[in-house]
Amino acid sequence: MLDEALVGDVLRRARQGGADFAELYVERWRRRVLRVLSGEVKEATSGIEYGAGLRLFYGTEVVYAYTNDLSPQSLLEVTETLVQLKGQAGQVDALGRGGLDFRKAVAQGLHAPQVPFTAKDKRYRLERIREAEAGAMVGPQIKQVQTNLMEWEQEVLVATSEGAWAEDRRVRTRLYVTAIAQDESGMQTGVAGPGLSVGLELFDRYPPAEVGRRAGLQALTNLRAKPAPAGTMPVVIGNGFGGVIFHEALGHLLETTSVAKKASVLSDKLGEKVASDCVTYIDDGTTPHGWGSQEFDDEGMPTERTVLIENGVLKSYMVDRLGSLLTGYRPTGSGRRQDYTFAPTSRMRNTFIAPGTTPKEKLFEGIEYGLYAADMGGGQVRPGSGEYNFAVKEGYIIRKGRIEEPVRGAMLVGKGPESIQRIVAVSDDLEMGPGMCGSLSGSLPVEVGQPHLLISEIVVGGQA
Repeated sequence: MLDEALVGDVLRRARQGGADFAELYVERWRRRVLRVLSGEVKEATSGIEYGAGLRLFYGTEVVYAYTNDLSPQSLLEVTETLVQLKGQAGQVDALGRGGLDFRKAVAQGLHAPQVPFTAKDKRYRLERIREAEAGAMVGPQIKQVQTNLMEWEQEVLVATSEGAWAEDRRVRTRLYVTAIAQDESGMQTGVAGPGLSVGLELFDRYPPAEVGRRAGLQALTNLRAKPAPAGTMPVVIGNGFGGVIFHEALGHLLETTSVAKKASVLSDKLGEKVASDCVTYIDDGTTPHGWGSQEFDDEGMPTERTVLIENGVLKSYMVDRLGSLLTGYRPTGSGRRQDYTFAPTSRMRNTFIAPGTTPKEKLFEGIEYGLYAADMGGGQVRPGSGEYNFAVKEGYIIRKGRIEEPVRGAMLVGKGPESIQRIVAVSDDLEMGPGMCGSLSGSLPVEVGQPHLLISEIVVGGQA
């Protein structure tokens, strides 16, 4: 995307100014959105973004600047601004006069699309959206359906003063359906939104009519549901997006963004027992076509599969470059950013509880009274402690080991580090679900996941 000589000039000038390390991040990003509401096209947009961000390290002090002007003059002006900010302009060239000998690493296409976006026109996309909308019309109570198709292609270059040069291409597609059901009792919502690092073959993996049907059925289930009970009780949490609780209330506590500041209750606990024996917790940036997968992170490091907790014992944190300098832990390819306007921080990729050995139906046996949280929604988390409250999008009462009537309005309340110690059984039916995660370096695509699992007790907030 940029001339190698120009990249070398920028990084060399940064080192001349006294920086211990310099990193140039360049990206070109094309996004498309097609949104249809009850048969009417409400949005059909596309846009291209491009820009670069320069990060300089002076020990553990970091300065960062960015620009959407990729001309040599602009990039060198940005470099000079940062150098002068530190008051060290005009020092000896630490890299010598021969330039940088870059070690070039280019993505191998491990997550490349089979059906590229250019293979189909807007009519084809609109037809698939109509199929999703038709699938959602599972009963006369469905009054409104909104369908979003989101596509993006991102090309990234990361080059550093240590000679690293990494190029990555990322393609992601997501279909998101929201169905609204209404009758004399009120109005309820159902959603379904598969997404992967793929092209338009997403429609083959997740037929749009089935995606719509799932959203419509959830809306109808919630329409006939009774108010959820309140109290402390055993809870079975469903697979797939059920993992959002531990993503928010546990995963963020394992990022060096918080660990390095001692702002996490799990800081300095490597090698200690922090979870139930049946819990192994993994963050994997290499999952084929995972929504949060990349071949390289946004610091140019190859991504990896990082085992965070193994059989209840804390084995690793998620570590970016700055986090490594501050803590001494090895980098794990976890440096990520929303775009060139953000400096990277340690972030999750595809994070999940690994499959166990308990059959799903066994999880419910012996529960006299409890809650089955079949599908989870959004919630709130207190940074540092992992205290959370999360909405249950689709829930059912468990009575004498059987799944019975649906309930709505349930909230799960607890602390991530405590809840993960109360997991008493994990099933073998791992599924993943896509989402967007916001933190210091912006909003990023991540996958969360788990098999069905049983927590011995959680506080359930409800209206009954």
